[in-house]
Amino acid sequence: MRTEISNTIFATDRDAQYDESAKRLFGQKSILAHILTKTVDEFAGMDPKDVALYIEGEPFINKVPVEPGVTNAVTSKDGARVVGFNSESQELHEGMIRFDIIFYVRMKDGLSQIIINVEAQKDEPGKYGILNRAIFYVSRMISSQKERDFANSNYDDIKRVYSIWVCMSMSENSLEHIHLVKDSIVNSHAWKGKMDLFNIVMIGLAEELPEHEEKYELHRLLGALLSQNLTVKERLDIIGNEYAIPIEKDFREDVSVMCNLSQKIKETGIEIGKREMILSMHRKGYTTAQIADVAGITEKQVEDIIKLELQLV
Repeated sequence: MRTEISNTIFATDRDAQYDESAKRLFGQKSILAHILTKTVDEFAGMDPKDVALYIEGEPFINKVPVEPGVTNAVTSKDGARVVGFNSESQELHEGMIRFDIIFYVRMKDGLSQIIINVEAQKDEPGKYGILNRAIFYVSRMISSQKERDFANSNYDDIKRVYSIWVCMSMSENSLEHIHLVKDSIVNSHAWKGKMDLFNIVMIGLAEELPEHEEKYELHRLLGALLSQNLTVKERLDIIGNEYAIPIEKDFREDVSVMCNLSQKIKETGIEIGKREMILSMHRKGYTTAQIADVAGITEKQVEDIIKLELQLV
């Protein structure tokens, strides 16, 4: 039982490290710029190096709470009221859900802004519909602007928002834009307002890395960052040579950490799969010798796995 708990703690810690490394890599302006060129119409066809210049300040990574009432921060500076994202220390909001990455982007007109949120998921959740969560996030991004980006009833000042979700371990590569549409049921009226304020982008990444072609250009880049099958050198070759992204020391270190964690997670998955196979064969009446032969381990190891399972039941 103690071994099982220890394994769970180590696995949880490893997963947490993997998540943090993924967020740090995704939070690099050079990576975010590539995402923006493929998901935001205004930046389509632009050089990602130019798009990176429109990203304002440093993106907030796992710092801004999603919950109503705590997304904004109100402070005073020299007697003036200053409002912005709430990015207080994590301890003050322990246990709260946070945006993975959130930041402002200046438009090419130099005046207007949009708000971008990027979320990384290891797979599509089974406990709830991921689209429902995305709708909640994008709704919070709009509603939290009141008294931060617009005041009182100045609803025309609401900024356009994008919540971009990257889901790994999908059956195929995909990219979909979910947004508001108008259906005229009885006649048609030109209602005043902006139909483009609400935007969700879902990006599905297949396990197998696609070839470098325009259709899957973004998928190949993100897949190289997150793949469990590539070495550090292979990842850096793709990122640096194919996408001309500068490989600085911190970036290289994060890629190396991701690679090591990916391999450990993969190995753990294989171990768990083998354990389940052993227990399944035992329940079906196979002998210890038969199970050991199929699993490629000793009979003593098989007996230990079965004994531990019986203790936990």
